[in-house]
Amino acid sequence: MVSVTSEASRSRSKKVCVIGAGPAGLVSARELRKEGHKVVVLEQNDDVGGQWLYQPNVEEEDPLGRSSGSINGELKVHSSIYSSLRLTSPREIMGYSDFPFLVKKGRDMRRFPGHKELWLYLKDFSETFGLREMIRFNVRVEFVGEKEEEDDVKKWIVRSREKLSGKVMEEIFDAVVVATGHYSHPRLPSIKGMDSWKRKQIHSHVYRVPDPFSNEVVVVVGNSMSGQDISMELVEVAKEVHLSAKTLDISSGLSKVISKHSNLLIHPQIESLEDDGRVIFVDGSWVVADTILYCTGYSYKFPFLESKGRIEVDDDRVGPLFEHTFPPCLSPSLSFVGIPRKLIGFPFFEAQAKWIAQVLSGKSSLPSPDQMLQSVADFYRSRDLAGVPKHNTHDIADFTYCDKYADYVGFPHLEEWRKLLCLSALNNSQENLETYRDSWDDHELLQEALQSSHFTNLNS
Repeated sequence: MVSVTSEASRSRSKKVCVIGAGPAGLVSARELRKEGHKVVVLEQNDDVGGQWLYQPNVEEEDPLGRSSGSINGELKVHSSIYSSLRLTSPREIMGYSDFPFLVKKGRDMRRFPGHKELWLYLKDFSETFGLREMIRFNVRVEFVGEKEEEDDVKKWIVRSREKLSGKVMEEIFDAVVVATGHYSHPRLPSIKGMDSWKRKQIHSHVYRVPDPFSNEVVVVVGNSMSGQDISMELVEVAKEVHLSAKTLDISSGLSKVISKHSNLLIHPQIESLEDDGRVIFVDGSWVVADTILYCTGYSYKFPFLESKGRIEVDDDRVGPLFEHTFPPCLSPSLSFVGIPRKLIGFPFFEAQAKWIAQVLSGKSSLPSPDQMLQSVADFYRSRDLAGVPKHNTHDIADFTYCDKYADYVGFPHLEEWRKLLCLSALNNSQENLETYRDSWDDHELLQEALQSSHFTNLNS
């Protein structure tokens, strides 16, 4: 029996290409290998981390991150992280299920550490599980497309280029897992006069430090967490910071910050940009600005993927994807990890990776393509009925969904303390925007977390 089993498991072992060595790609590589697959990870940068690998030099990037002039629609800079960025969630909730984000002596020991600490956690993760040996660094994927089918078996052609030598490689894989992230390609608003406005316009994708804006009048467009963070940083060096928001119904935390700084003002949306430097807001007020900084979010783009129209990105709805993971007509040999937003990322990516690995090995199975397409159609209809804009299709913000997803693969549900710590940080940031990362009142929850098996079963 043993030989039969090993023979069967060999036949179920697939050669899999994972694109990207960030949080989603690393855990995908681990889970695929654990399930017996042969894994190659292609990573365009020289180290692991994806978005968390800080890239201080942005001079070569287009200020608005427009990639139209580049080869294959690719950006030169992947990471959008700025120098002072700190986590918006406490470290206790961030870790993968079996690899807690522990405080380490001699490193950033804060509960809401800076970005470098999370990058070091990802490096620790890849060292601990021996993931680096599967990764080819400085390799950019230029093309992923289906190979002509033989015996009804779908295979994929992956063409990649070594960034340093320019050498092009073409390889055949049984499956491809796309884990390229979604915080790189700027999503820009459409504003009258934007294309002809002669002064400085940049997207937060290329914002790193406040110094270049010293003594300037800056209009920050977008009231997201990054828009608020960057505004609070700019207010210390700029002459004036004008924050333009979709709604003036702002959190009490932001109100407190605005009342403290006479040079930080809030405005409604922009009506138009004028040749004389004026930024006119929809309420008729205006300001002459030196710079407009767009903190308007990011778009999903997969410039390397040739899916013959079977996967489209339509106003940031990537689809059709069954459970944000499998394209019905191309599954399970093509899958995506890390598309959903507004959830506790790392454990969710881990659940996705486990599911993909098990479906590829035959341990789990998917519904039929028709059933998956129907599920996607039902999901879209429910989002439409709930009044959710199309570009927010993948914003989950629902712990129940994460638990339901985990059930596909027998992955543990999110611990109650993880959910509650997440919500308490969110609530604290709404009330105390400037201080929530350093002052909190969830000590009992924190103790519960630290005494849970996630932190105590370190040798299991």
